[in-house]
Amino acid sequence: CSGLITIRLKFLNDTEEVAVVRPEDTVGGLKSKYFPGQEHQMKFIYRGQLLQDQGRTLRSLHITDNCVIHCHRSQGATAATTTLPDPSAAAAAPPAATTALPLGTGNLLVPAVMVMLAVIWYLRINYRQLFTAPATVSLIGVTVLFTFLAFGVYGQ
Repeated sequence: CSGLITIRLKFLNDTEEVAVVRPEDTVGGLKSKYFPGQEHQMKFIYRGQLLQDQGRTLRSLHITDNCVIHCHRSQGATAATTTLPDPSAAAAAPPAATTALPLGTGNLLVPAVMVMLAVIWYLRINYRQLFTAPATVSLIGVTVLFTFLAFGVYGQ
């Protein structure tokens, strides 16, 4: 048919599925047609932009024949969107538990770099002869950079 276009739906594991749609179809219609029951789990990305507006047509997004839409299926999206939080459980939780950062490698990276910088500064002060002028200037620059990074991550 002349009014139909083909779109390649590409997944993270490099598999592809071909979708035959009309340019007047919406993003939400595309999700419900090819991923029934999983619409809330699916995220579409086209030209680096997340397609969040489910009512936009493919024509308005300039999606033409043989375009590629990247698809990402999130695992826990349905449980988070279908169940509402219990207000009594939120009131019973201590305030420190809600402000604590989760422990992970991303949260430990900045403190580890800061400790490493402190050791390098110790060596710079006590073993001055091992550091040239450009090395000292570089150390100052890296220290300033990571200080701003630490205040950005932890200071609010």
